[in-house]
Parts: sequence; C-alpha cells; structure tokens
Amino acid sequence: MKDQSEYNVRAVERALLILDCFDSENPERGVSEIAQAVDLHKATTHRIVTTLLNYGYLERTEDDQRYRLGLKLASLGCQVIDQMDLRQEALPYMNKLVEQWNETCDLSIFDQERVFYVEVLHSNHALTISAAVGQRLPAYCTASGKLFLAYLPPDKLNAILSNPMPAHTPKTITSPDKLRAELETIRQRGYSFDEGELEDGIRAVAAPIRNHRGEIIATISIPGPVNRITPERIPEILASLVQTTQAISNRLGWKI
Repeated sequence: MKDQSEYNVRAVERALLILDCFDSENPERGVSEIAQAVDLHKATTHRIVTTLLNYGYLERTEDDQRYRLGLKLASLGCQVIDQMDLRQEALPYMNKLVEQWNETCDLSIFDQERVFYVEVLHSNHALTISAAVGQRLPAYCTASGKLFLAYLPPDKLNAILSNPMPAHTPKTITSPDKLRAELETIRQRGYSFDEGELEDGIRAVAAPIRNHRGEIIATISIPGPVNRITPERIPEILASLVQTTQAISNRLGWKI
C-alpha cells in the first residue's frame, strides 16, 4: 500500500508549507526567512510566494519587504464557519415546524443561480411536496430562491436576470423588471412567497437564516397545496417561520 504522501502534488505541498510557516510568533516573514523555514531554494520560494500573492493568499507588508497571510484565507475561514453545523443547528427547529403545521419544511442554500436543498422534512399528509435533499431548483420562481436573489449584489443579480427565465406555470415571473419589483418588496418585508410560480397549486413561504455578519446563508421554507397553505393560515405560519429563522440566526452569531 502506498504512503499517502506519495499522492501529494509537490507544488501544492510546497505552497501549503509556506502558508503553514506563518503563525502568531511569526506573522510576517521575508522570502529568505520563508525559504529557510520550509527548506526550499530562495528562487523556488519566491516563485511560490509570488503566486500566492497574486491570488490573495499572501499580502505584502507596508514596507514591501515582508509577507503575511492574506485576506483570501480569512474569507475561506469565514465560509467554513458559516457552513459548520448549519444543518445540525436547523434540524431541531425544522422538526418543531413540521410538528406544529404538519407541512413540508426545507432548508436551502444558494448554488450557482439555483436553490439547493440541504434538508427536507415531510408532513404525514397523503398529498405532500415532492422535494428531496440534493434537488436544485431555479431561484427566480421559488420562495427561497427569490430571497437569495433579493439580497445579491447588483452586478451578480444583473448577470442572473440577463439569462432566460422560462415560465413553469402561468404565474411564473418571466420579466426582469417585474422580478426586480418583487425582489424590492421582499427586501422591504424580509420574507418571500411563491404563489404557484414553480408548480401549479403549490404555495410556499420562506424566511432567511443569517450568519454572524448578517449575510443570508440559507433559507427555510414551508411549501404546500394552496388548499392547506391558505391566506387565513399564512400569517400564523409566517410568524412561526420568521421566529424560527431568527432563532437559528442568533445561534450562528447574528444579533438583530
């Protein structure tokens, strides 16, 4: 059996060793110091350091003579924190929503212009929503998806809205201008509806989960047939859903 180190890519290994040589005792190093710390030739070290610098994993100090870890690593670290235990944190709350309303409850994230189901809990009704973990749905015609779109930076939203938005039902919003107006309403109220825009006869309400910076990292939605998710029930369902997502957000460090 081959040793695991035999499968390592040498250039990647060297780059990682360079990143690892920075610590609390040595937060800044020059090229010669780095080369000595990782036992590499200075010329090789300089090439790798330059590459890491170009990609934001290292940055120069103010005097331009030394290097330190770059903000790209901080960004990646925040992403890891954001993803840690999201499903585990949300699951007990989702179970309570299903028990309370006996309707499907799903946890979604945003993935390349689509909604990605991380968790789905079903009701015990004979007629239930055919959602599944791992399923990806268009953002522009789902309650969760429109929430994500509503808070995207303008350039990213513009890029998405420049793509075709085919109608799934007569209620699908296919006009970029009309969708922009809908997204503005969503931003103002902080939650979203799907009024049969993806599937005829299915209504859904969604609310956001925020991380410690207040960014929307996930949503929870409650979809169901329009004869069960009625206008009379929506205020109560919405109140408990918003309370739930706020509680999860608080667990993740977001304070209103």
